[in-house]
Amino acid sequence: MKIAVHAFAGISLFHLAAPLLVFGEVARQGLGEGWEPVVWSESGAAIRTAEGQRIEVPAGPEAVRDVEIAVFPSWHADLSAPGDELLEVVRDAHERGAMVVGLCLGAFPVVASGVLGERAAVTHWAAADALAARHPGVPVDASALYIDHGDVLTSAGTASGLDACLHIVRDRLGAAAATQIARHIVIAPHREGGQAQYIRQPLPPVPEEDALSATSRWALEHLDRPLGVDDLAAHARMSPRHFARRFHAATGATPAAWLRARRLDAARTLLEQSELSIAEVARAVGFASPVTFRQRFTAAYATTPTSYRKRFAQGAGGTQAGVI
Repeated sequence: MKIAVHAFAGISLFHLAAPLLVFGEVARQGLGEGWEPVVWSESGAAIRTAEGQRIEVPAGPEAVRDVEIAVFPSWHADLSAPGDELLEVVRDAHERGAMVVGLCLGAFPVVASGVLGERAAVTHWAAADALAARHPGVPVDASALYIDHGDVLTSAGTASGLDACLHIVRDRLGAAAATQIARHIVIAPHREGGQAQYIRQPLPPVPEEDALSATSRWALEHLDRPLGVDDLAAHARMSPRHFARRFHAATGATPAAWLRARRLDAARTLLEQSELSIAEVARAVGFASPVTFRQRFTAAYATTPTSYRKRFAQGAGGTQAGVI
């Protein structure tokens, strides 16, 4: 997997480091071959970061010629228009079949290149209006953490770049590999909700936050049960209405949506690491029937449980990540 990460004068170290960390961990932990990203700049010369550090850049635009993923991890804070040469690099990579990724403000050069057409994009919530105004034909979703169209992915602000990169690992190597990396770098394997929760919503008071965390852990330990909002609220010792409101404020997702996503996460792990039948997997993660499970799984991942298992099951050409 050849990956090129764009750098420019004034880029923040965090934005540059996010894809290097996640994708580099794939190789360091032996989860996939070739996941060793190269950093490049338009001139191929050294750059100075926003924090003042000088970084030697080993390559110029030629680094993007044969990559499978081209990452643009940020953009200039003044949102200046990308130059024609950079836009051509983006277009050429896309035309050759590379996945084009714009993290945070990196969505600006990606959208400006035209590779998205009229499909939706996301960027840092503070710059969403500017992106929408500059490209009125592109719907800008200021609430999403990332939007993946398969060939083009854009993500929301700052730390959501880690979420987007983990999503790419999950899509290419399976849930177990993404979880192993997430645990190693000590972040959540998958966050619910979107960046809208960081725009206006205050964090819940500490006592309720503790109750929500305890209830979330309890739910994860009992996914095989037919849990509902009433069950979760009772565990948290709140009314269902109050619990649902506080849960959404804290996570950006409804309790029902969060539970469904956690059931599907657990199902992917079982499909990868167990020999349970599809019906047994469905029961183990709390779906009422195998039919419902297949429908939910296919809607979420655009593939059937059987096809997912063939792709990612241990010993079947998928990831060899073990049980964590």
